[in-house]
Amino acid sequence: MTSAAASGSPVDGILATATIVLSLVLAAWALVAAVRNRPPDQAQFAGLALLELGLLALTAVALVALSGGESPGEPGAFFGYLVTLVCLPPLAWVLARMEPTRWGSAIVCAICLVAPVVVVRLQQTWEAVGG
Repeated sequence: MTSAAASGSPVDGILATATIVLSLVLAAWALVAAVRNRPPDQAQFAGLALLELGLLALTAVALVALSGGESPGEPGAFFGYLVTLVCLPPLAWVLARMEPTRWGSAIVCAICLVAPVVVVRLQQTWEAVGG
């Protein structure tokens, strides 16, 4: 039942996988910077921008599916996760800019570890059977 639901989910597939991988790579990169006592650099910020573009594309795919008549199993939770997801990279950028020390890199790392969890929860709330 799960594989059938997953195959029809607009938030599951190559785009979701790409955003998860990008987020985890960026988290590892930021962790190395934090351990080396380095503040966030332009490359980390560029990675956050690229992640945001991927998440916006994932959001657009979900919204197109919604406008086409599909609906998530848990609409309230789905929209909550969707809004949270697109806010994470800008939040990381702002907080890391406010903290130009190793802790700024740690902030980027932490938020980039949260993003894949939210993508998976987004997938789960789409696939949930309401009732």
